[in-house]
Amino acid sequence: MGEDSTSAPKLAKRSAHRKSQIMSGRTIGAKREHLETANERAAARKKDKQKSALRIFFTVLGFLALAAILVALYFVFIKQDDVNYDDYVATTTTKEPTIEIIDEDSSSTGGKITSRMKQYLGRVEECFKEREYQPVKAVIPASSIREVHLYLEGYDGFIKMIIDRDPAISVEDADRMIRYLAEQGTTTFSYIDVRIDGKAYWQ
Repeated sequence: MGEDSTSAPKLAKRSAHRKSQIMSGRTIGAKREHLETANERAAARKKDKQKSALRIFFTVLGFLALAAILVALYFVFIKQDDVNYDDYVATTTTKEPTIEIIDEDSSSTGGKITSRMKQYLGRVEECFKEREYQPVKAVIPASSIREVHLYLEGYDGFIKMIIDRDPAISVEDADRMIRYLAEQGTTTFSYIDVRIDGKAYWQ
């Protein structure tokens, strides 16, 4: 009985001491875990900021690249259209126009009519004749050297055209508008405007 009574307190003390060590160990572990978690969060936030900055950078870069490509394509196609049209007129037009050509900005008929204008009108005349129209006169208005007003036999009005467009396409647009007006019961007009690609106006 004496030995049991003396050993019990030692076990109790040892148990209390062990508990104290366990509690102490838990406290240190919790602090370490807290520090590691804080460091991980800081690193994660830093990575998120870097990713966000990269996303913004690449998005802006992509928009700038797309804008540059669109601008480059625009100028390439505009320039190519001018070159192609000049080559087209030079290679396909062989006949001189037979219709009267009046330059309103010149004191005498034909005084300022360029060779390009003559080539264009020669092709326009051919295209209209292919569609069974008879051109009779072309007037170059004083306000422009690239625009021409073409008169057709049997019509009081004229066709507004511009030499920057393919003459065959302009004639096709004019023919389509004349046919449309005829279907609507209108046979007279002041003018038909086919200067803009894909659009035609009349008055």
